[in-house]
Amino acid sequence: MLTRLLNKIAIVTGTSRRNGIGTAICREFAKEGADIFFTHWTRYDQHMSYVTDEDLDWTERFKEEIRSFGVRCESMELDLSKPEAPKLLLDEVQEKLGSPAILVNNAAYSIDVDFRSLNADNLDAHYNVNVRGTLLLTVEFAKLIEGKHGGRVINMVSGQDKSPEPGNLAYVATKGAVSTFTKSVGLELAPLQVTVNAVDPGPTDSGWMNNELKAALLPKFRMGRIGVPRDAAKLVVFLASDEAEWITGQIIHSDGGFW
Repeated sequence: MLTRLLNKIAIVTGTSRRNGIGTAICREFAKEGADIFFTHWTRYDQHMSYVTDEDLDWTERFKEEIRSFGVRCESMELDLSKPEAPKLLLDEVQEKLGSPAILVNNAAYSIDVDFRSLNADNLDAHYNVNVRGTLLLTVEFAKLIEGKHGGRVINMVSGQDKSPEPGNLAYVATKGAVSTFTKSVGLELAPLQVTVNAVDPGPTDSGWMNNELKAALLPKFRMGRIGVPRDAAKLVVFLASDEAEWITGQIIHSDGGFW
């Protein structure tokens, strides 16, 4: 086991699928010695066409896998669209593991919405998780550890500041807000020795791509392959480590040259 994150407690939201980015992040954190607390929300996942029955019944097995690295691991089912979710999560983490030092805002709500289908309900559904959930959890995390120790916040975004995504209006608008928030809150929290950065992994083969889509995307990756979850996870580990203590307020496009 490596030790860049030894004795650190990490929260990773949106760890709901075997092949997901959140799952890969948890594994890489555990390899580096971090104790893990992850969240999942089955009610959302069960409506996704690419989610299998195994995905919906794997949480306990995954916790045991993480514990096999010699670290502690706990989880909870949590709807991050609820205003009270950040406090519920942080209370549970403190009770089960202790004071967290790392927060990865990986959970997201996403359905395709174009200008004809955009309405108040689907816009609110995106906003409640992607914006309000992420922002409130970040600031509550910072307030919790203020005066105790420094910390790391890593937000997962999708390149909204890099290129347009027509047909996905509610998602890009809300994730774009996270990118802007990252830049500003990173400066506010710097005096607390809390860094805040965002990672754009580009299109990632985490189980949702069919063969036709992979064939269409592959020529756009200048490095000759489609990204996989571990590509994102390795960068998140670096940003969570002491080696990244001088990096804050940044949006890092780690996408294999995707264009």
